[in-house]
Amino acid sequence: MPAVSFQNVSKIYPSSRGDLHALKAVSFDIQSGEFFGLLGPNGAGKTTLISILAGLASATGGRVLVKGHDVQTDYQAARRALGVVPQELVFDPFFNVREALRFQSGYFGIRHNDAWIDELLAGLGLTDKASANMRQLSGGMKRRVLVAQALVHKPPVIVLDEPTAGVDVELRQTLWHFISQLNKQGSTVLLTTHYLEEAEALCNRIAMLNRGEVVALDRTSELLRRAASNVLRFKTDDTLPDDLAAMARVTGRVVQLPANDAQAVERILASVREAGVHVDDIEIRKADLEDVFIEVIEGSNSAHRAQEGISPPGRPKAETAPMGGNEDTSMPSVGANSP
Repeated sequence: MPAVSFQNVSKIYPSSRGDLHALKAVSFDIQSGEFFGLLGPNGAGKTTLISILAGLASATGGRVLVKGHDVQTDYQAARRALGVVPQELVFDPFFNVREALRFQSGYFGIRHNDAWIDELLAGLGLTDKASANMRQLSGGMKRRVLVAQALVHKPPVIVLDEPTAGVDVELRQTLWHFISQLNKQGSTVLLTTHYLEEAEALCNRIAMLNRGEVVALDRTSELLRRAASNVLRFKTDDTLPDDLAAMARVTGRVVQLPANDAQAVERILASVREAGVHVDDIEIRKADLEDVFIEVIEGSNSAHRAQEGISPPGRPKAETAPMGGNEDTSMPSVGANSP
């Protein structure tokens, strides 16, 4: 039995300008013990899907199961099996950290939970903050408390909705060490993240969403293997010639271009020399998950434009981070007895 099963899940938001199809027959299973990544560009439907999983939104069609329990018809059992770390910082300003965790335990009918609470505090570096009021904590510390709240009832399925967005390196390392230990002990983890290097390092399998549809679903190693090309990377302050600009990924001074072989590298460098472009720090690297992500999403967008008869836009000179969400991401803590 899968830990989580999405079965033909669709979500339609009615609008006077026409219905918005946020999710279109999304189907995949997450097996028990997996560390699973859910990736997609802005507005792809990731947070909508997680909101349906958590019972915060209702699907227009299809169903979602957690450990065999339907999130709508058997919601109490489904939510007991689920721990959600929301993207937004949600906290009660009237409690200290330990009180907040005890209160969260009460949602699930758990009393005398201090031994596990102490373990959570220690594992997440919160022991010295146990008596601090939530209002006194920094943003990073509040996020650690959200993780502890999601884990306080020992759920077999852990959902992390961009848990490291805007936090420091220390928190990331602490969080991933603790979550990885839980995963090794058998917990199932579903992760969405801005940082594709995290997904590449942590996730066994990855699904990519675009325009509400699953456009890629495979083991991380297989996705990387399909990206057979290397990448030529260099820095420049000059304008690239048009033939290179059309296929370049530019972030500030850093330019990255696909280069399948030595001949491709030489053609790129020759074009740069002829254009009088001065470059620094030239290197060749293997394609990573970010390269795969961009290739998959651009391919999906091209197919959509062709289907709709839309002319492709010009490629931007610089790209922003490929992840993130402009969906409604407010996700408060969910009690087991909430309808």
